Amino acid sequence: MGEISMGKFDVINSRAVRVDASDKVRGRALYVDDMKMAGMLYGALLQSPLAHAEILNIDTTAAQRLPGVKSIITHKDAGLVKFGVSPARYDETIFCHDKVRHVGDNIAAVAATDLDTALRAVSLIKVDYRELPAVFTVEEAMAEGAPVLHAAFPRNITAEVQDEFGDVEAAFKQCDLIKTTSLVNKRQDAAFIEPQGCIASYDFSGNLTLYSSTQSPHYIQRVVSMVLGIPMGKVRVVKPYVGGGFGPKAATNHMELAACLLSMKTGKPVKMNFDRQQVFMHGRSRHQFFHHMTTGVKKDGTIMALKHDCYLNGGAYASFGIATVYYAGSLLGGPYKLPAMKYHGYRVYTNLPACGAQRGHGGVIARGCWEQQLDMIAQELGIDPIEMRLRNMMSAGDVTCNYLDMSSLGMKECVEAVRDRSGWKEKKGNLPPGKGIGMSCGFFVSGAGYPIYRSDTFHGTVIIKLTEDGGTALVYTASAEIGQGSDTTFAMIAAEAMGIPLECVRLESGDTDFGVDLGAYSSRQTLMTGLATKEAGEDIKRQVLEVLSEELHVPVEDMDIKKGFIVFKGEKPDITALRTRYIKEHRGWSDNPAMDEELSFREASRMAFLSRGSIVGKGKYKPPILGGQHKGAAVGTSPAYGCSAQVVELSVDEGTGKINIEKMTDAHDCGLAINRTSVEGQMYGSLSMGLGEALFEEVKFDDKGRVINDDLAEYKITRALDMPAIEPIIVESNEPNGPFGAKEVGEGAIMPAIPAILNAVADAIGVRIFELPLKPERVYMAIKEYKMKKEKEKGIEGKTLAGSSQKQA
Repeated sequence: MGEISMGKFDVINSRAVRVDASDKVRGRALYVDDMKMAGMLYGALLQSPLAHAEILNIDTTAAQRLPGVKSIITHKDAGLVKFGVSPARYDETIFCHDKVRHVGDNIAAVAATDLDTALRAVSLIKVDYRELPAVFTVEEAMAEGAPVLHAAFPRNITAEVQDEFGDVEAAFKQCDLIKTTSLVNKRQDAAFIEPQGCIASYDFSGNLTLYSSTQSPHYIQRVVSMVLGIPMGKVRVVKPYVGGGFGPKAATNHMELAACLLSMKTGKPVKMNFDRQQVFMHGRSRHQFFHHMTTGVKKDGTIMALKHDCYLNGGAYASFGIATVYYAGSLLGGPYKLPAMKYHGYRVYTNLPACGAQRGHGGVIARGCWEQQLDMIAQELGIDPIEMRLRNMMSAGDVTCNYLDMSSLGMKECVEAVRDRSGWKEKKGNLPPGKGIGMSCGFFVSGAGYPIYRSDTFHGTVIIKLTEDGGTALVYTASAEIGQGSDTTFAMIAAEAMGIPLECVRLESGDTDFGVDLGAYSSRQTLMTGLATKEAGEDIKRQVLEVLSEELHVPVEDMDIKKGFIVFKGEKPDITALRTRYIKEHRGWSDNPAMDEELSFREASRMAFLSRGSIVGKGKYKPPILGGQHKGAAVGTSPAYGCSAQVVELSVDEGTGKINIEKMTDAHDCGLAINRTSVEGQMYGSLSMGLGEALFEEVKFDDKGRVINDDLAEYKITRALDMPAIEPIIVESNEPNGPFGAKEVGEGAIMPAIPAILNAVADAIGVRIFELPLKPERVYMAIKEYKMKKEKEKGIEGKTLAGSSQKQA
């Protein structure tokens, strides 16, 4: 355990320059908004100004008369085929037909010769509404007699989860201490730099190509095919460069479908983009969670049972909500030994933009609630918080009470690393007032164990083709590079698997014509697409060595390819004839090898082409059957789990309540770091987002359901100046189910950030806060109330002592 030595591999487990770095730093990277096509039209959406209303009539007459308008579509053109994320909760149509359910719900779309004309046409469409009562909170939505958003879901309950593993009540009877606490957050936005955008182009052969800033080309391809009635083979989805996703770009949006339909109607390419206000109105980011947890422990800190209730304000549509409400419970199964767990969760419809998946899907606030509670328990028992966690820690080979298999787990190593590197033992309990130190652990999947739709499909396929001259390997994957560095990761895995230098690999990704890949969500691509890439690379190596075996009469098992050269395990054969053939083909070339040089991969793969034609390697991956048999068992399953620990040091100004994060020490078990720089980058990104969600982030609404801070000036996120000193620590546990031992780092690293900050704040000011974000006014009021409570207690104590003295007199 610990860090694997750097010399074991030739390409991976090193620090590589990203393959897209040059395009990005030179401004050559093309995002959707940079793209133009001949004859391209521009689209715009008409969206509801009301949170809940019946649609009485839609009049497009004035808009149709506007010069430059080429097409206007409503539900009459689009049809009423329902879609969404989970087939069990398809509840959206391209356009509303009977009523709108939130401000920003989609009613119509226009294509015109320029964007100004399209927007002008949208403003000319007249819609008659009958406003309906709206519900904006969980309490309002679930109240008796509340207006129902979707007739099929009484009490506005999108999904309800009831799970119990072990006997919680029996376990509580064996406990010496039982603690109950809550935590509520506010809805967040992913705040990616690039708003959603797309270009749809339909040709006269019936082929539709959609360029979209998406995380999941495959899922979009399926939805477009289903909703518009086009065979999947005629739908191509291409992901250009993407300026961040973090979850909300993982599902098909109405704009993409509208652009496709407008292109089909006009025969022209149609470009559409969200502005920042529309990003907020579309939503699909972090839910608001209401967590209520009760934990029972023995006096030595042994965790015995957890009882957990959770309500999610989900907005107007299901989106990823079914998975979210399950993840909120299931991900607490690890990383601690927990014999019994009971979970009751509700995901509730309200008349706000829909919530969906965001980094650390479903588990971030749940982890925040429980890790703060564990610190409180440790304090009451007089046990160091780190020591208590180590006493309860799972190990590799353990299985959680809800059937999650820890095939590798470097959690203990992560905790010990942050303890030692942060100086925890010297600082905990010895800091001055206003200064605090706190810690927490995190735990997350390395890819969802099952696809969103019920299928035995492979989760990823990869093809590698050697060029005719043998000098380059072309890697084709439908995976989604959204800024996280996956293209570089797969290029490195391919190079390592084939035994060639990274510069000999060219990679193309994000195109459904390249194969199947479920996309960038649930931290899945490194493990799942990585395994498919590794298999394809090994297939290439096998084919090349087979041809060499035939040419040189050397068994395949007695040869290997390392650093671009053929390695012979026994006596080196005579390669004169083979090299002579190669040189004769390349007369006039300046880089031909000398007769005494080692046999190169380029020469060998050229011989393979001459013998067999195009050399193509294929790779694929899908997980084995995972998890238990209970309802919802699929959510939370994964072929591997990443884990992390974090120590936060901060100061709190008791006069203002302002928190200053001074240092974050973070350790993450990623199995094996393919690109060490990218792993650290993902850790930095997770900590930045966790810090923002803990201290600043909150989407605010007025009493009509309208977002009132719908830009990045008023919606506060972490700035460069807010970032503290960060010490990232890579822990490598060698995951047996991952490529070369690798597993996730993309989302799991956010898990400990919020609770570590909560625990550090409590250490600094002696006050526990159970509502996020930790804005100065909230912290200041908590300090003030705590001081008033203490003064009151002193007053009562003083009166009691005085009364006792008088009696004695």
